[in-house]
Amino acid sequence: RRSAATRAVVRLLPTPQRNCRGMAEPKAKCARTDGGAGLFGHITMAPPDPILGTSIAYNADTDPKKINLGIGAYRDEAGKPYVLKCVKKAEEDILADTGKSVFKEYSTIDGPPKLKTLTQKLVFGEDSAAVTEGRIASTQGLSGTGSLRVTAEFIKTFMKPESHVIWVSNPTWGNHNTIFAKAGLTVKSYPYYKPSTRGFDFEGMVKTLKEDVAEGSHVLLHACAHNPTGVDPTEDQWKQIADIMKERKLVPLMDSAYQGYASGSLDKDAFAVRLFLSMGFEMYMCQSFAKNLGLYGERIGMLHVVCSSADAAKNVLSQLKMVIRPMYSSPPIHGALLIERILGEPSAFQAWKTELKEMADRVLEVRSLLRKGLEEKGTPGTWNHITDQIGMFSYTGLTEKQCERLISKHHIYLLKSGRISLAGLNKGNMQYMIDCMDEVVALAPDAPAGII
Repeated sequence: RRSAATRAVVRLLPTPQRNCRGMAEPKAKCARTDGGAGLFGHITMAPPDPILGTSIAYNADTDPKKINLGIGAYRDEAGKPYVLKCVKKAEEDILADTGKSVFKEYSTIDGPPKLKTLTQKLVFGEDSAAVTEGRIASTQGLSGTGSLRVTAEFIKTFMKPESHVIWVSNPTWGNHNTIFAKAGLTVKSYPYYKPSTRGFDFEGMVKTLKEDVAEGSHVLLHACAHNPTGVDPTEDQWKQIADIMKERKLVPLMDSAYQGYASGSLDKDAFAVRLFLSMGFEMYMCQSFAKNLGLYGERIGMLHVVCSSADAAKNVLSQLKMVIRPMYSSPPIHGALLIERILGEPSAFQAWKTELKEMADRVLEVRSLLRKGLEEKGTPGTWNHITDQIGMFSYTGLTEKQCERLISKHHIYLLKSGRISLAGLNKGNMQYMIDCMDEVVALAPDAPAGII
């Protein structure tokens, strides 16, 4: 028998490896029973995101003439990312106050109260009765995407089963369908874009709303600067859409990512939102500050739910917080601090409006130069749709093969749907873009109807 001391030493020695029969075999390894694939061997490679994948390909390209028209982010006239001056000033102020009145503590689940009031007034109007009466349940979200995801989860969890259907425009932002489907909603589409005119299919949308969309269904509406087409309803068309939705008892879910960026006017770009509010709709509004303040990486946005009473708004907010708590617990604070400073201080707010107008005007100038250049060059087709559309994007009407040629031969990166981000163009690369578009339209054999 071993002594107590010997047993203690043995316990400290490494345990010998054993083979599959349980015999000690220090250097041998058991054969795998999974064919060597491992626990995650069945996982396949996901397809690249079409937008982010475009940027990856652009970054890997070494051609000096390359242009990135895929990513939806503003670029200045030199083609560089742009940090707004008002944002830089707010950053300096926040840094000066850090450790004094600004700390790195957790935010509340729904974000700071001041942020709610400021963002409500921005989108719904300074004199909005819904704001003053406390009928809006608001919570900070992870930009527009996160706000949409929380909305979808709320609908699925708390709204009646017949309302678990959401209609989105065809086409719409590529992430919309996935966001709603992941929450368990049924996603359907209504006509929106008419390829033959490269404009708005108003008749098709109205017909679907009247005949196909069931009472209580949700309808996703782009508040302004429709992504990806750049095609918006006129004010009169918005009124007709609102009348039909009111009559049919349809629920608006508005996505506002471009307020002020489309026309240069915060109020003009809020027309549709305020119209629906004035007509007494209870509705959802998802608000992003990625584009109009250039805060892409801060992931700052808001979800507003307009209710019929202040009591209903309190109840809705309490349940929105229950959706958020197990999802990401609480939102990041830095973007909220920036928004509070810029919207809450009159001088900063005015500075932002000035810069926002400058950004919008630059994109409008790009539209004008591109159309003019194509027309003067005699590029086959009509190109008025480039200036008829609005916002960051244009649906050019180029076919998939024409887009592939732009990418492979000319190093111009865009989505194969023909969508381009106009912010990627400037006076330095405009003529190259015009020449290359002219080349692919003239040579590609499958030009779409309406182009030639």
